[in-house]
Amino acid sequence: MTADTIIAADIRINARWVIPVEPFGEVLDHQAIMVLGDRIEAIVPQTEADQDYRAREVIDLPHHVVLPGLINMHGHAAMSLFRGLADDLPLMTWLNEHIWPAEGRFVSDRFIADGTQLAMAEMLRTGTTCFSDMYFFPEVAAQMAKDVGMRAQVCFPLMEMPTPWGSGPAEYLDKGAALLEQWKNDPWVRIAIGPHAPYTVADSTLKKAVALQQSSGAAMQIHLHETAFEVEEALRQEGQRPIARLRDLGALNRNTQCVHMTTLNDDDLATVADTGVHIIHCPESNLKLASGFCPVHSLQQGGNNVTIGTDGAASNNDLDLFGELSTAAMLAKAVSGDAAALGAHQALAMATINGARALGRDHEIGSLVAGKQADLIAVDLSDPFLQPVYDPASHLIYSNHGRQVSHSWIAGVPQVQDGRLTRIDVPDLMLRVQEWHNRITSADKH
Repeated sequence: MTADTIIAADIRINARWVIPVEPFGEVLDHQAIMVLGDRIEAIVPQTEADQDYRAREVIDLPHHVVLPGLINMHGHAAMSLFRGLADDLPLMTWLNEHIWPAEGRFVSDRFIADGTQLAMAEMLRTGTTCFSDMYFFPEVAAQMAKDVGMRAQVCFPLMEMPTPWGSGPAEYLDKGAALLEQWKNDPWVRIAIGPHAPYTVADSTLKKAVALQQSSGAAMQIHLHETAFEVEEALRQEGQRPIARLRDLGALNRNTQCVHMTTLNDDDLATVADTGVHIIHCPESNLKLASGFCPVHSLQQGGNNVTIGTDGAASNNDLDLFGELSTAAMLAKAVSGDAAALGAHQALAMATINGARALGRDHEIGSLVAGKQADLIAVDLSDPFLQPVYDPASHLIYSNHGRQVSHSWIAGVPQVQDGRLTRIDVPDLMLRVQEWHNRITSADKH
């Protein structure tokens, strides 16, 4: 190739290993990732890049694995300000006696802004580049994500009772419809419909949510079959399992994301397979609240797209998606009785391309492919506790944690450089977090 045909790029990332996710199971050695603008221009051997490309900036990562940015498919970002507030309690006690009263007392637009920024700082620092949020004041969370340059699906809340965000379902639906219109076609933020759970949303409200989903094309995300108690109460009160009820209401379809799914019988598995819903597994939150075990292996065998989420930091208590993947992989083996269930590459797919499919964005994110958005992360595998490295994919799941993430880019823009956040003022954020700690602690004493 002559000098006249040299290809220009903005960034060249020289990586010891690249896990592109697509093709599945592939690990590439000594590759150069070429980034032009907000997209991946090419992934080529470093010797080829030396001959054919010139880049404005070259980043050498000789002990690192580069992979797509992780996608956290379920959380309540601003609840990071409630981290550790009420631990070691069952779900309904945790909600009714602690979390819901605290939300009524403290949640405001400022609470959402500060809590969402705290969550984004943690997620970015541990490898997440796209997240799904379901909480109050979604307009604030959406703007915070866009301001930082982080991709997000923001689900507006929908339930029967009044909350700090509104008086009831009619107001929530009106506000949500306005948000859908406001953020339509935005490259950073997508608005989704967020009915809280079958036990907090009436049939009439769910029907309206389904109608809005059909007219707008928006995704719907709902907590579903989170506990055995939820299912038992539905059977006692309605004579029907929640999954069957949602199916009959038209709420289960290929644009529906079902969170938790811990209590499933054969009929439930058949229903979710037939309807093509996406599953969001939150293993650590489910374990901590003793909510049950999602049968991930069975769901995957049934053809469902299974993704992963951390849930909120109030019930996890961290937003490190690498830790979540490790728990998910080991839990899947124990639940299924199959040591081969949810292998390392399958786990990585849950947090990348599977999440992108659930969001309807697999054509632009979720894998490292030329032409896709340059959303990628680098993980440093040089530490002694990660040696020796026989299989970097296995290391990412079974030996690693998110603090080993050294670099992160979203649309080619650096978000983490050498372990430091570039677009969030951490000292200023910590001052605001401390103010919330003082207010919440003071209130608890009275």
